[in-house]
Order: sequence, then C-alpha cells, then structure tokens
Amino acid sequence: QVQLVESGGGLVQAGGSLRLACAASGRTFRNYVMGWFRQAPGKERDFVAAIRWSGDSTRYADSVKGRFTISRDVAKNTVYLQMNSLKPEDTAVYYCAAGAIIGTIPRSVAAYDSWGQGTQVTVSS
Repeated sequence: QVQLVESGGGLVQAGGSLRLACAASGRTFRNYVMGWFRQAPGKERDFVAAIRWSGDSTRYADSVKGRFTISRDVAKNTVYLQMNSLKPEDTAVYYCAAGAIIGTIPRSVAAYDSWGQGTQVTVSS
C-alpha cells in the first residue's frame, strides 16, 4: 500500500519561495508517476506538476511554468516541488499523488490512485 506524506507548506509573502516534499513508501515506484495537485477553498482539485519516477519526463500546468520545478530523489523516495515567485493565487492545499501510469503524464485527478493528506500553502499579498 502506497503511503504519501507531504511537508513544507506554510505562510509566505508574495514573491517568496517554498519547497514542498512528499515522502513515499509502501512499494517500489518504478513505472510510477508522482504528481502535485492543489485545491483552493470552494474550487476543484487542479493539476500542478508531475514527474515520472525515472526522471525522464515532467509536465506542468501553464499557471506554474517557469516558477515551479518538480524533482525526485530516488535514494530518499521523495518528490519535491520547488515553488518560486509565489502569488496570492497559489494559495491552496497542496496534495501529493501517485499512480502506476504508462505513457503520457496525465493531468486528471482520476488517473492517480494514491494521495497524501495535503499541506497548506498561503501566500499573502
């Protein structure tokens, strides 16, 4: 059973940076895609970024391209989301997700079958 534990959220001023971490356990993650999603109050959960565990493919939402970077540390079984130039509209609960996915990295929530509990990111103006 896959377990995902997020950390690194917090309160930051606009223009600042945060790095989220997702510690994964429960199995080997070869052929897995690891993703980050976010959900603001009253809104749907949206795709942010994802990376294939092999590290050879990434995908980003247009709203975060050039500001966020996803990476993974195979030795630590951890996926990171480096968030720079944060904006108030980035405020949300950020969730780590995992799925055994072949082919193009998907953006849909339904494609991922394991989820963390989420970590709050608040960006003040």
